[in-house]
Amino acid sequence: MGKQSRLLAFVLAVLLGAVYLIVNHPPKLGLDLRGGAQLTLQAKINPEQGINEITPRIMETAKFVVEQRINGLGVSEATIVISGNNQLVVQLPGVNDPAQAERVIGTTAQLDFRKQKKGTESELRARLQIQQAATLQREILKNSGDQKAIADNEAEYQKSVEALKGIFERTGLSGNMLKDAVASPSGNGPDSWQVALTFDDKGGDLFAKTTGEIGGTGRALGIFLDDKLISSPSVGPEFQGKGITGGRAVITGNFTLDTANELALQLRAGALPVPVEIVENRTVGATLGADSILSSIYAGVAGLVLVIIFMVLYYRILGVVADIALITYAVITFASFCLLGVVLTLPGIAGFILSIGIAVDANVLIFERTKEELNAGRTLYKSVEAGFYRAWSSILDSHVTTLISCFALFWLGSGFVKGFAVTLGVGVMVSVFTAVTLSRSLMLAMIGNPLFRKPEYYGVKAFGKISTTKVEVETKSEDKLSDRENGNKKDNTGAVL
Repeated sequence: MGKQSRLLAFVLAVLLGAVYLIVNHPPKLGLDLRGGAQLTLQAKINPEQGINEITPRIMETAKFVVEQRINGLGVSEATIVISGNNQLVVQLPGVNDPAQAERVIGTTAQLDFRKQKKGTESELRARLQIQQAATLQREILKNSGDQKAIADNEAEYQKSVEALKGIFERTGLSGNMLKDAVASPSGNGPDSWQVALTFDDKGGDLFAKTTGEIGGTGRALGIFLDDKLISSPSVGPEFQGKGITGGRAVITGNFTLDTANELALQLRAGALPVPVEIVENRTVGATLGADSILSSIYAGVAGLVLVIIFMVLYYRILGVVADIALITYAVITFASFCLLGVVLTLPGIAGFILSIGIAVDANVLIFERTKEELNAGRTLYKSVEAGFYRAWSSILDSHVTTLISCFALFWLGSGFVKGFAVTLGVGVMVSVFTAVTLSRSLMLAMIGNPLFRKPEYYGVKAFGKISTTKVEVETKSEDKLSDRENGNKKDNTGAVL
């Protein structure tokens, strides 16, 4: 088996492997193709904790916490990028419940345990009743459309929240001292759940001290999440002085399985370093995503078919070689996306389609050089070899400069821009592979067959004559030179001086 046959066999093996990879491991689809939710979170300063400026370190910490929460939700192919100085853009492909994602991601989840102040026992009960009434009224007014009543109710609710905060005092025990938090049945019914907490050593000691101080006094332990009282259990007299030891506690309340799991997830992931506000919640429907995929397929196939037709009409049999290489290139490039785990988005597909044009450009350079050699009278084999040799530097330069641009886009860009850079860069590298191996090997194998050695197949009238030996070429050149000199002498002899 010759060298060209071995190269073609290698390319065929790569092509078959690529087809297998595409069939069994299809590429991941981004938000704009699959549908889902996109949330934009804006970090806010927190003067109470001494945070008067949003720094890059704070944003990196916030990004990590959000990633942990998303992983707990079980969302795959999620994308989280820092935008500007104080925003996080979260893309959640395939999410069917954006409201749940908003609750889990947008909550700061700063947990702390506070003890009730002395002499506020009756006030706590009254304030809890006021808040419960405001919460019930909120549910009733939610879909009423009465904006004034909704605003009045919201003001009443916030007033009750602030009043409850004033009844408790901080103890220093916070969610940062948690080791674990899991949802568990409370035992009061099939739909009643609680969140079981496990503290670290420092948190366990502080929890025992706090519960020992209020045990048997009738005062409550306030459990606050983001400065809102979510539970206020009392501590029995049996724990007076010694407190609840073992570093374990439970948060009770009106929890369902879903809400208990959400709270446990937030507590496990940790609190966001600063409060965040959801400034945008955009949902892309699955139907819109399917339409985008269909439009992208139409655009890609139409572009590929037009290029294939043009190459055959203009370059004839060389165009057929280019088309085979182009189809192979498209399959291998798409398989590379699957192998590398590239998340395909509309800009990414645009990069892929653009790389098809770059792949064609490499073949155009080779074929134009080959035609120049044929028109200069060289043989078919020498023209093909010279065409590849003379075009290689131009191909390398153009591909390297494109890769540099892709690197700059990936390094400095974010989100969709990075997707465009990755797909374009992968396509450019595969283009070099197919041009050097497949196109060259196919052309050399083809011109070795007499059926494909007709001049009209290559757009020329005739090929150059094959010189058998170097001596013959030199002899003919010397004869021509001698005849030319003799002719000059004859002319000079008859000249009038």
